Amino acid sequence: MSRDDDRHDAAHEALRRVRREGRWWWLQARHARRIWRWAALVAVLLFVSLALLRRPLANWFWNEPQIEQLLDQGDRALAAGKLTLPDGRGARESYQAALALDNDRLQARTGLARTGQAALQQAHDALNHGDHAAATAALALARDLQVPQRDADALAQQLRERDQARAGIGALLGRAEAALQAQRLDGSPDSALPLFQQVLALMPNQLRALEGREDALSDLLQQARTAAEGGDVARAAALVRSARGFDAGHVDLPATQEAVNNALERRQREGETALRRQKLEAAAAAFAAVLSAMPDDPAAHRGQLQVADAQLMRATRQAGNFRFDEAAQSLQAAEALGASTRALETVRHTIDQARRSQAALTTPAVPRAQRERTLQRLLARLDEAEGAGQFLDPPGRSAYDALREAQGVAPQDSRVRAAAQRLLPASRQCFEDRLRENRVLAAGACLDAWQTLSSNDAGQAAARRRLAQRWLAIGSERLGSGDIVFAQQALMQARRWQPDLPELPAFAERLRSAGGGAAS
Repeated sequence: MSRDDDRHDAAHEALRRVRREGRWWWLQARHARRIWRWAALVAVLLFVSLALLRRPLANWFWNEPQIEQLLDQGDRALAAGKLTLPDGRGARESYQAALALDNDRLQARTGLARTGQAALQQAHDALNHGDHAAATAALALARDLQVPQRDADALAQQLRERDQARAGIGALLGRAEAALQAQRLDGSPDSALPLFQQVLALMPNQLRALEGREDALSDLLQQARTAAEGGDVARAAALVRSARGFDAGHVDLPATQEAVNNALERRQREGETALRRQKLEAAAAAFAAVLSAMPDDPAAHRGQLQVADAQLMRATRQAGNFRFDEAAQSLQAAEALGASTRALETVRHTIDQARRSQAALTTPAVPRAQRERTLQRLLARLDEAEGAGQFLDPPGRSAYDALREAQGVAPQDSRVRAAAQRLLPASRQCFEDRLRENRVLAAGACLDAWQTLSSNDAGQAAARRRLAQRWLAIGSERLGSGDIVFAQQALMQARRWQPDLPELPAFAERLRSAGGGAAS
């Protein structure tokens, strides 16, 4: 029994194992079939996706590097000014190729817009250089790239105007060359240089116009050198200014300018020599010639004022000799040369007094009572002006003017002589007061009156020296602050009052170094 039971148990155990293992295999097979179903489904979905997205993916893998390459190529071409090229490597072609691969690529659209603006600028540059064909081609490219119509139309209008002007360039050149042949170089619109300039304004690189202008300028500067050698410095300087206006870099300009400067220096020396010899008309003409060429020349201004002073002295002497017509001419010449109002008024009074003196010699004597009334009126006016401190101003109503009129009526009257003696210290005090206040112009007027009232006062030499020194002191201060114009005036005034002042050369050199011109 036991043996049978053991066999039975072993059989049951084997059956259970078989059942157990069979279920595992069945479970494994069932699970494997589910996996394969899912794998097949995933495979189908992947296949469909690849079929639908094959073009975008291909573009992503293959086009993206090509687009970037085209954009870089377009940027390089645009930077080099190669806007369009037949081989397709220009900026326009590169950006358009990139846009064809990706229609939404903003960088390509921006590049095309920049290319259009560059084409418009190239058209402007070509137009300015007279290259009509290049300007037309660049404008056509700009229109193709859709630049703003207003800008393109404006440039097209300029091109049309240049086209119309080009038609007349040949005629202009012919007229300019004919004027050059006739040596009509400048001075009228029909002269050679203005006509050549019109051609160059339309076509800056026109070779015939450039060569013609060069020849005309050489001839013009030769005329300037000839005029300078002949002493006609005004014409020489005018010709140089004209040539510089047409071409400031002309090769003959430096030598011509030097010749004109040398001629100006000679003319200035001629004027100074004529002034020393009292040839006043010749001196005035020389200084006027220098000033016509260099209106701000201080030495010529100073010489002109010295001629004016000499004319006033001549007028005074002529009036004393009753040569009134000549005195009037000298006075007029002094006024034209810029003599001061105060000095002119003084000489006019001198001439009037001389006229009255002549009249007194040729007409019956004025009744004593009438002369007394006139004299009392003038003395009263003198006292009133003196009391108000109006020794020199205003001209015509000052104490000094009243005294001069009183001297004309009764020069030997004791009251007139006493008034003159009274005004002499007043003029000296006026000078001291104005000098102390640094009113150097007013001090000069007081010194003029002082010298007129007494020509042999020993203190006048020291007064002239002090006034000249004060002018230099104030001029030095103003020069330090950059006021060159006042410094030039100070130098002229100091030379007027004391020509041999030791401080003059040093101040003149400072003024020259500061750009104040020659102060010889």
